[in-house]
Amino acid sequence: MRSKVSSEKSITEPNVKRSRFNIKGRNLAGLALAAVSLSACNLPTFGAFRGATTQGQNELHLWQGFIITAIFVGAITWGVLFYAVFKFRRRGSGNIPKQTHSNVKWELVYTIIPVLIVIGLFAATYVSEDQIDAVSSHPALRVTVVGFQWGWKFEYPGGVTLVPNGSIYPVLELPKGETTTIKLISNDVVHGFYIPAFNFSRYALPGVTNYFDFTPTTTGYFQGKCSQFCGLYHAEMLFNVRVVSPTQFNSWLSSQQKKVTA
Repeated sequence: MRSKVSSEKSITEPNVKRSRFNIKGRNLAGLALAAVSLSACNLPTFGAFRGATTQGQNELHLWQGFIITAIFVGAITWGVLFYAVFKFRRRGSGNIPKQTHSNVKWELVYTIIPVLIVIGLFAATYVSEDQIDAVSSHPALRVTVVGFQWGWKFEYPGGVTLVPNGSIYPVLELPKGETTTIKLISNDVVHGFYIPAFNFSRYALPGVTNYFDFTPTTTGYFQGKCSQFCGLYHAEMLFNVRVVSPTQFNSWLSSQQKKVTA
């Protein structure tokens, strides 16, 4: 009778432990998902800028999605690898895990899931790029940016032109919250119009006209530079971007236009 009870106890105890482990695992998974959900708005930038324009923020979100996907896939891959290493490491008895020739179910899983991930990343990239590259037909402002060896020229409505003045770099003035369409051209060689804080870079190519929009979301000064080596004084191809309120911008533009007509 004792042996029967002890045998029943030995059979049921592992099941109880396993069920408790499953409950704890589910609780931990739920807490992890809740933590991720609550911190979704404060995700790290993974080396990128927060984005001082709506276009730059869109690009940041795409970048975060790619990195998080990579971390997720990497965690599963390394987790399975280390599980196998520690679970089936060689012992004194030389036992090895059960060997199977194939497993169609798991082969389908690790084939279909990566394909779905790639399709998802491609779709997200397509949507984000379409939004980032969209050019408004009725922007609040149009500015022509000309790259030349070795500087930048900004042309505004009303004949306002800003160019480098000795060691003083030109400033690209933009209104916050309003869409500005940039017309980018080059007078000579290939230049790179790059504003790190905007998460944006675009080539200025000879004979090619590029158009893109900026919708600033943050006021302040931001540094710009040429990202493509273009000759001896490439390092001096710097400029600044100043984002101000629409009222301040209109006042500034009016004063500049008066100087042109004076």
